[in-house]
Amino acid sequence: MAGTQMSLTTAPQGLLPSRMALWGMLLGLLMVSCFTFCRSHQNLEFALTNPEKSTTKETERKTKAKEELDTEVLEVFHPTHEWQALQPGQAVPAGSHVRLNLQTGAREVKLQYGDKIQNNLKESKKGKRLDINTNAYTSQDLKSALAKLKKGAEMESSEEDQARQAEVKQLFRPIEELKKDFAELNVVIETDMQIMVRLINKFNSSSSSLEEKIAALFDLEYYVHQMDNAQDLLSFGGLQVVINALNSTEPLVKEYAAFVLGAAFSSNPKVQVEAIEGGALQKLLIILATKQPLATKKKVLFALCSLLRHFPYAQQQFLKLGGLQVLRTLVQEKGTEVLAVRVVTLLYDLITEKMFAEEEAELTRETSPEKLQQYRQVHLLPGLREQGWCAITASLLALPEHDAREKVLQTLGALLATCQDHYRQDTQLSRMLASLQAEYQALAALELQDGEEEGYFQELLGSIDSLLQGLR
Repeated sequence: MAGTQMSLTTAPQGLLPSRMALWGMLLGLLMVSCFTFCRSHQNLEFALTNPEKSTTKETERKTKAKEELDTEVLEVFHPTHEWQALQPGQAVPAGSHVRLNLQTGAREVKLQYGDKIQNNLKESKKGKRLDINTNAYTSQDLKSALAKLKKGAEMESSEEDQARQAEVKQLFRPIEELKKDFAELNVVIETDMQIMVRLINKFNSSSSSLEEKIAALFDLEYYVHQMDNAQDLLSFGGLQVVINALNSTEPLVKEYAAFVLGAAFSSNPKVQVEAIEGGALQKLLIILATKQPLATKKKVLFALCSLLRHFPYAQQQFLKLGGLQVLRTLVQEKGTEVLAVRVVTLLYDLITEKMFAEEEAELTRETSPEKLQQYRQVHLLPGLREQGWCAITASLLALPEHDAREKVLQTLGALLATCQDHYRQDTQLSRMLASLQAEYQALAALELQDGEEEGYFQELLGSIDSLLQGLR
């Protein structure tokens, strides 16, 4: 019994430490719960959690700042002609000149167009506030502002502009003042028309010497190169005066008159028509058909070529007046080889001109344009065959100059279809072509050695090869 009682009294003492440990754990949990509760009830302003409420606070602050900015009014800054520092919160009138001072870091303002800015600021008083709300401007306000802007542009220039204008005016003088000064120096300012009238009057005056007349024609040729001047010469009757000068007994007068006419006729249809009606073609052919100095015939032939090119009606009249016979006689004269080359060149131009007109009509499908009808009435190729130009052209291959041979070869090619039978029977022409072929083959080989793939002599050789191929 005693052992049993002893065990019953000692058992509770063994359980005491376990109970104390349990109460300690409960106390620790209670303290942790209290600490968490206190932390959760702290001021939310400094909480690290609850981002939704923090964002709401930030949005409210931005909205408040924006409302303050929308309701803010700015002080109007009144600029002058000198640079002034711009303070924060100040509004700058439109048209002011603003810069950033790199030394001080401040923004500076001054007037750019003083008069205009001052007019815009007349209605404003110093210290007046500027409302930046743009909805306050109506369409009528905008119209009024535009009207003021237009009025300001039409105002008088500033003193600076006026000074600049005065400086520019000093560099130039009025035309009336210049005329007065030139009149005192016996110098007269004339237009081209006035100069041509004066030259024609000088040439047509009976008191003028031969030298003065030649000088007047020489100067006149310079002006009539321009199309408008040539037509002005026609308008006051000067062209007919020059045409009539072709009847002069002085070869020099004929020469320089033809020189003026050739310059006036060139690519000028209106003048060409008037020249045909004024009898220029007949007078030119008469000079070529009669005995005249070579220099005179050169200028007359130049005028004839200018009159016939691109003028089919003049070409018709040329054939009717026996122009081919006149030219044939001219090239057969001794010492006229230079003229012969020019005549052959003219014939080539007239032949190809008609061919191009017909080809152009085919491409554009125009069967009856007026100019094409006029070209069809020019029977040049049959006339050349009848007048013996096939043999005359072939004989000119004997000329020693390469340039002359080139032009003759071109004309032979243009006449090949018309003169083919004659050329095939002409043994002298065949020998001449074979000789020229050998000569230009050697010259073309030298060009190739020099690195010229498309040289001048190769082109001549090609023309000869084409002729020989066409005669086979």
